[in-house]
Amino acid sequence: MKYKMLVLDMDDTLLTDDHRISKKNKSAIAQAQEAGVKVVLASGRPTPAMLSYAKELGLHQNNSYILAYNGAVILDMTTEEVLFEQSISKEDIHALYDFSQENGVHIITYLDGNIIASSESPYIDIETQITGMPLIKVDDFKKAVDRDSVKCIMLDEPERLVEVMAKLKAQVNHKSITTSKPFFLEIMQLGIDKAASLDRLAQKLGISSDEIIAVGNASNDLTMIQYAGLGVWVDNVEDALRHHADVVVASNNEDGVAEVIERFILEETLV
Repeated sequence: MKYKMLVLDMDDTLLTDDHRISKKNKSAIAQAQEAGVKVVLASGRPTPAMLSYAKELGLHQNNSYILAYNGAVILDMTTEEVLFEQSISKEDIHALYDFSQENGVHIITYLDGNIIASSESPYIDIETQITGMPLIKVDDFKKAVDRDSVKCIMLDEPERLVEVMAKLKAQVNHKSITTSKPFFLEIMQLGIDKAASLDRLAQKLGISSDEIIAVGNASNDLTMIQYAGLGVWVDNVEDALRHHADVVVASNNEDGVAEVIERFILEETLV
């Protein structure tokens, strides 16, 4: 099979634990692009937290795209035009805030390139470190969130979030709910996930799912792993998910993405 698109999760997949793209991964991605493969980044990250990495990989020079906020936004890297965006209404965000307070967990959302929060938590600090986005601490979350936003995250100890996720899913049937890390419970509008937006993009480009490789490590990657013709986990995948992929490669710290490219793209071009 000659693959036409390679879709990469970022944190704990493409990026090392210190949030870098290794030299080997970067070189392999460049070779894949030279071979005509469309390389797409698909992340739970906000758009601003993806752009520098996308440009480092030359996606803007190779007519490529990013899927941000778990697919709630599709951005054309060449024109920086937003091709698709699906938000959560401010009323629903207010209701999610009420739920978070009733259940004793933290909540954040995103407005104007900022993270909005009304509480303090080490997990909120982790999100600011990962994204590099400014954190605005507000006294009144509902007053501050005066318009729609693409995503909310509830944050707390992983064991607590397992309980909260079950309760939220039981009470709210009009949202897409997933996790990117055990302490991040991510909430988007219903129908938003990486596979749904990957399908939107693939249809636009005339690429079938069979011609796509998707690589990830976490629950929010599962839909695209199942959607793609070749679904790949890096070795640091969550144990409960390991059996869902077609292939498991080296970990994010051991150039797993480069292994995928070498085995399934570059070797194919030599045949």
